[in-house]
Amino acid sequence: MSGPDLSSDYLGLSLDSPLVVGAAAPLSADPDRIPRLAEAGAAAVVLHSLFLEQIERDWHDWHHHRHLGSESYAEALSYLPSLEPRHLGIEGYLHEIETASQRVNIPIIASLNGCEEGHWEGIARAVAQAGAAAIELNLYAVPTDSRLGADALEAAQVEIVRSVCAATDLPVAVKLSPYYTNLTHLAKALQGAGAHALVLFNRFYQPDIDIETLEPCSNLLLSSAADQRLPLRWIALLQGRVPLQFAASGGISCGADVVRMLMVGASATLVVSALLRHGPQHLRTLRAELSHWLEEHGHSSARALVGCMNQRRCPDPASYERAQYLRAIAVDPLGMDWDP
Repeated sequence: MSGPDLSSDYLGLSLDSPLVVGAAAPLSADPDRIPRLAEAGAAAVVLHSLFLEQIERDWHDWHHHRHLGSESYAEALSYLPSLEPRHLGIEGYLHEIETASQRVNIPIIASLNGCEEGHWEGIARAVAQAGAAAIELNLYAVPTDSRLGADALEAAQVEIVRSVCAATDLPVAVKLSPYYTNLTHLAKALQGAGAHALVLFNRFYQPDIDIETLEPCSNLLLSSAADQRLPLRWIALLQGRVPLQFAASGGISCGADVVRMLMVGASATLVVSALLRHGPQHLRTLRAELSHWLEEHGHSSARALVGCMNQRRCPDPASYERAQYLRAIAVDPLGMDWDP
């Protein structure tokens, strides 16, 4: 007897489950790891990010060497770089896409990471030709210019999305941070620019200070269950209001976490930290736990859960807004006895 149907549809891709490996260099930078992830049960893999800064640096280096010595001798032409600018900085990444696409039968999603206008269109076309099934556009920005208001910053990001979507027929998911004035308004603008899905949320790796050496440092802190709350709330608020699909990212480590995210409206759940902790075989555990939950609760498919607890369908819609905060602070969460 077969179990419940775990299949999902995300970015127009037919996935055999909602379990997608998120963009992380330790998981996907080594081409030998991707077949292991597919064998363990990954429905798709988002490759580690290609950063626009890499492209811009290589572009400027090419431009510099292209003109160095060009005003002196004709022989100078013989040592000018022959590489065409459209290939700069991405050849290795394109090779990774091609190799992964040939070795596994699951979708390979390219991850492009940046926050400013640049050579996005050419990159989008190149990853499509290399065999990527979709693009995850990671708009990681930490704005510090006091002259730029929220409208200008968001308009620039919408234009990046518009340029990428216009350059390729691949479906595009936009990965956002939670730091926007009105995420619902931005989501509609991104959908109007051509985005097919939102990935909520990007998790910034915050700097630390070494108080002995007086130097900034960085520590990789893996996500935990607490990181689920923010994407859970916002997917619940947006799903059904904006004609986009949603992928949940942050702290997903067991089958119950996957169930929660499907219920609020996610079509895919991105798993990273749990795999870094437990290895690729943890995907089998997640699949088994999701299947067991569905069977135990009388559901024949994972698709039937999607959106059943979004704000519009939830028995208590106010729970996703300020009401939940007011209820939470009205009680002592620790149940402490303060009487002498």
